[in-house]
Amino acid sequence: MRTDLAGTTGTTTTATTTTGTTTTAIAAVRNLGILAHVDAGKTTVTERILYLTGATHKRGEVHDGTTVTDFDPQERDRGITIFAAAVSCAWDGHRINLIDTPGHVDFADEVERSLRVLDGAVAVFDAVAGVEPQSESVWRQADRHGVPRIAFVNKLDRAGADLDTAVASIRDRLHPAPLVVQLPIGREDGFTGVVDLLRMRALTWADRPGPDAYREGPVPEELRAEAEHRRHLLDEAVAGLHPGALEEYCDNAALSTGTLAAALRDLTRTGEAVVVLCGSAYRNRGIEPLLAAAVAYLPSPLDVPAVRGLLDGAEQWRPADPAGPFAALVFKVNATATGRLTYLRVYSGTIRKGDTVLDAGAGRTERVARILRVQADRHAETESAAAGDIVAVVGVKAARAGATLCAPGAPLVLEPTVAADPVVTVAVEARRSTDGERLATALARLAEEDPSLVVRTDPETGQRVLSGLGELHLEVAVEKIRRTHGLEVTVGRPQVAYRETIAGTVSGLVHRHVKQDGGAGQFAQLVLDVAPLDADDARAAEGFVFRSTVTGGRVPKEYVQAVEAGCRDALTEGPLGGHPVTGVLVTLTDGATHPKDSSDLAFRTAGRQALRQALRACNPLLLEPVADVTVQVPEDAVGGVLGDLAARRGRVQGSQDRAGAAAVTATVRATVPLAELFGYATGLRSRTQGRGTFTVRPAGYAPAPR
Repeated sequence: MRTDLAGTTGTTTTATTTTGTTTTAIAAVRNLGILAHVDAGKTTVTERILYLTGATHKRGEVHDGTTVTDFDPQERDRGITIFAAAVSCAWDGHRINLIDTPGHVDFADEVERSLRVLDGAVAVFDAVAGVEPQSESVWRQADRHGVPRIAFVNKLDRAGADLDTAVASIRDRLHPAPLVVQLPIGREDGFTGVVDLLRMRALTWADRPGPDAYREGPVPEELRAEAEHRRHLLDEAVAGLHPGALEEYCDNAALSTGTLAAALRDLTRTGEAVVVLCGSAYRNRGIEPLLAAAVAYLPSPLDVPAVRGLLDGAEQWRPADPAGPFAALVFKVNATATGRLTYLRVYSGTIRKGDTVLDAGAGRTERVARILRVQADRHAETESAAAGDIVAVVGVKAARAGATLCAPGAPLVLEPTVAADPVVTVAVEARRSTDGERLATALARLAEEDPSLVVRTDPETGQRVLSGLGELHLEVAVEKIRRTHGLEVTVGRPQVAYRETIAGTVSGLVHRHVKQDGGAGQFAQLVLDVAPLDADDARAAEGFVFRSTVTGGRVPKEYVQAVEAGCRDALTEGPLGGHPVTGVLVTLTDGATHPKDSSDLAFRTAGRQALRQALRACNPLLLEPVADVTVQVPEDAVGGVLGDLAARRGRVQGSQDRAGAAAVTATVRATVPLAELFGYATGLRSRTQGRGTFTVRPAGYAPAPR
């Protein structure tokens, strides 16, 4: 298939790399991601690309569970992409490395790590729905990473599909300058092809698959006037954005095909505009020009800035030079039945089978046993990989996602990927007590593969707690434990670690401890003052302060220490529900001893019993953990979010508009009881159509309702 489907006249080649026995120009490499909302057609687009380029010999279908990139059993069962999958194919002398990313908000961290290593992306939109919530989210993620994009409006064969409406939603919600380079031929079920506005020709596809399904021809007469009008609008829009095109447009009132194609390439790579194509991936229509546009307009590794890293605190830049020192970023780790796969984007230099590399962040060396070209769950071994490549390696045992692997003689630390903070938590326990160690190992492996999963043991409750980005995220993780490790686990709501404190005071409480059981007796007499600890006291952070004002040696110093130890014993279980007690000031004012029966044990027991008696008399209060919650939502959802926070007993601290922000326009800050935040992530996404996000930071304790 010719590259001029996108309006270009050829390709350029510069530096070359040798991979196995194939010499490939770095300029002919494209590292691309497929981005979209759930069900917009990302995986189907990827499947059609693989089939069209000859990488596969049969078209996979999502509904049949036969796709290449959705190879995990859970992906096939659920019919959605969960894990980012890398594939590779060849088109018109170019090698295209594709990463099919998830479209569900719970797996946004997979998208984030993929975008970190990509040079360009294809954003897929539903021709009926236009820009959907997660489309907006992934678009913002690509903005943060500076990844150039082209847009593909998919499903033009659906009832209600309209290219102009979809493009309007791109302009209004994403705020790029959309440059539409195609005009659909036919509507909805009658959609058969597109008019290429650059070369003013018709590209049509027959219903039957095969090499003769795609045809080029003249623009249909009934569409000629509309096509010419749209070409004029395209020339005008490009001239307004590109200085070089403006000069030609002023001279000729039109742009030549070569000038227009060059301007589209420049505008795409700078992010000033986005080229928009259309089609129906399911019906195999529009994939050839999409591939040609990706090759023509999206950058190669040579077209993006040199990667930035740190060496001894100083910035260093490594260009995509295969002869330079080796530097690569780990963006994904996958533990398979045959070993640990570490996915790399090579930014500089060349890595060969058997090389020793340095994990720059950890300061340890690793040996690369094998290098693999990845085709989702299938792999082809290769002898080396060079700058611009995306490969997997075997033998690297400890490097995590975000780690830099580099030449030991030229250390460099690249900017790592940063995992999103978890927002949903569940308690996970093995059903059989003997499986505790196996569960710990399985959870550790999950956290290694997915940095957005956090595993910890709550020191208060003793529960093993798993935190993630959403309920589906955690469901998938727990199901993976069951399927991969054969473990039966119980998932429940985490316990909230309550505290108790006091609101009243007791002065001069006398407690006498006497015990006689036939042997050595026990005697201790105490006089205590108990009061709430002043929050302004510098020692308040400890939660308990003990002091002694005893004079005249009525209670020896060693017994004073025993009394304090007994008081601390009493604080472990409060009178309301057995929760730890905090915020207490205890003063030992007087006491008495016995020459034979007094001992450390007697005074410790007396201290414990005396404080327990005092706590019951000091108006005890139950404290619950609270968190500072920062919610970012569209302006039209602020009212619903405020009402929901109030229903969760939240105290709103304030809200602030963010003028000029396209996706998020308001920030609400509130203090909310932790017990009320279970399930909040799902509720917020429902109220904001998936566009709301929030962060949680522990903020101490507050009195609970009686």
